[in-house]
Parts: sequence; structure tokens; C-alpha cells
Amino acid sequence: MADVQEVVLSEREKQCLRWIEQGKSSWEIGVILNVSENTVNFHVKNAMRKLETTSRTQCVVKARRLGLI
Repeated sequence: MADVQEVVLSEREKQCLRWIEQGKSSWEIGVILNVSENTVNFHVKNAMRKLETTSRTQCVVKARRLGLI
């Protein structure tokens, strides 16, 4: 499991996870952040990889639990 000190999320990854937490889709987040849906998915996938999670929900929950968002 990833150590808390090892996990560093970029500001954009944090923004995407916070919007996911609010129930927004990748498309909606893209509109809010003025980026493409693919860019949102890129950031979310990076966060999921860093947090060793397999779903968006699991990623948000783990990031919240670790105090990253």
C-alpha cells in the first residue's frame, strides 16, 4: 500500500477528485475547469494510480481519508 508521504497529488488531480466527490461526470468537470473530458480522465487515472485504487469512488474516498483533498 502507498505510504501517505509518498502520495502527492497535483492541484489539478485534487480539483478533479473534489468535483467527482460532488457527483460530477468527467464531461461536467471538463466544462467547469475548461479542459477536455480526456484531460479530466487523464488526471483522474493518474490519481487512481498514485493511490492504488481501481475506481473513481474508491480513489475519492482514499484521498479524503488520507487528507489529500
